Amino acid sequence: MTDLHQDASRPMDRLLEIMRRLRDPKSGCPWDIEQSFETIAPYTIEEAYEVADAIEREDWAELEGELGDLLLQTVYHTQIGQEAGHFDFASVANAISDKMVARHPHVFGDENRNKSADQQTADWEAIKAAERAGKQQSGTLDGVARNLPALTGAVKLQKRAARVGFDWPSTDQVLDKLVEETRELTEARDTLTQTEITEEFGDLLFVMANLARHLKVDPEEALRAANSKFTRRFQQVEAKLAQTGKHPTQSTLEEMDSLWDTVKAEERQ
Repeated sequence: MTDLHQDASRPMDRLLEIMRRLRDPKSGCPWDIEQSFETIAPYTIEEAYEVADAIEREDWAELEGELGDLLLQTVYHTQIGQEAGHFDFASVANAISDKMVARHPHVFGDENRNKSADQQTADWEAIKAAERAGKQQSGTLDGVARNLPALTGAVKLQKRAARVGFDWPSTDQVLDKLVEETRELTEARDTLTQTEITEEFGDLLFVMANLARHLKVDPEEALRAANSKFTRRFQQVEAKLAQTGKHPTQSTLEEMDSLWDTVKAEERQ
């Protein structure tokens, strides 16, 4: 039997065999044996975000490890699929290879490579539309995954609708709608139920995602950057409080707000 601690000459085969042994009903790991597509899916999403985080921080050593963690998720799902008779790693790898070849006829076929980025995008969308038709997905919004991050999903839905002409022609109309939805949320806060308030808040976020699309801003990326900025600044507020022997719970909103302004001013210097 191959020593999986030492054999690194065929890394993909080694990883596949490790997963097979982990899932072996007789000798595998009890936790791994109990897992399913559904229980592993949240880890898959988490690992994808950790890859994005390492890239954003330009931590290339950590990115190597995070990419390994993400690869493990694919191996995990394919092992479960193989056990159920749905597919295996080879069929998954061949499926994505076939898709990439089919979607790049200007690289792997006879089409001319001298196209603009916009033309290549249009061709890509046409090919994907044909693929959806082959899957009997004829609706404009068919094929948009329901479990995408909400803001990303909103942008994808809006892009699909825009392709068939269901879109505001300019940012001005989106801003007008934003004002309208803000007013409706304010009214809901004062007069409606929590369920209705939640619905109005969702409408407002949906318009914000549409505004991001019109401004060519990735709303997930923008919000992640805002989260990072808030974290950095609040940590500096905590550090300044610590210099005076205080914890935030021993401070006041006024004091922390003043320190926040100081931190912002220092960043601009």
